Amino acid sequence: MGQAGEPRRVHAYDGELGAAVARAQEGDEAAFAVAYRLVQPALLGYLRGLVGDDAEDVVSDAWLEIARDLGRFKGDGAGFRGWTATIARHRALDHLRRQKVRPQSSALEQDMLDLPGPHSTHDQALESISTERALELVRGLPRDQAEAVLLRVVVGLDAPAAARVLGKRPGAVRTAAYRGLKRLAKQLGVEGVTDTGPRTLGESK
Repeated sequence: MGQAGEPRRVHAYDGELGAAVARAQEGDEAAFAVAYRLVQPALLGYLRGLVGDDAEDVVSDAWLEIARDLGRFKGDGAGFRGWTATIARHRALDHLRRQKVRPQSSALEQDMLDLPGPHSTHDQALESISTERALELVRGLPRDQAEAVLLRVVVGLDAPAAARVLGKRPGAVRTAAYRGLKRLAKQLGVEGVTDTGPRTLGESK
């Protein structure tokens, strides 16, 4: 469970992913391939939202580090998604620094703001557009909102897990994700939608 009783976001494949990671840590190359297949699409989508067309190169660097440090990982499938997202984010920030493009700084989010309830986010707005278009719109958000949306909607992390990746408090991540999704919904002309659970960008109903 997350903070304030928030249920941990779990993907249907997390059990398979956790088992594959455990076998991969014992040297099973086929199991590592399974873990790669399960995690790569979301990881690539996350990086496309951060570095655009350079995502393929950055994700390759991230997987080299993931493979190298796999023995140090401890946790289950959901934990592995968070761990790989953290590594990918570090590689993306390194890439941006090399390009002398600094992430936009943002004001600290306040946990005491009016936080949305568990069914009041606007990620259904993303159902009506293609993945590439969705990522293009997400990249236009303030960086804190973009990263929160990417981690929660694309990677599927709950607020505490996303907060660990970003080094922020869960309440700040919830607020940033809510504001980002609300802005996207406004751009798409979708108002008053409710959240029925995590989904992938561009996923159809």
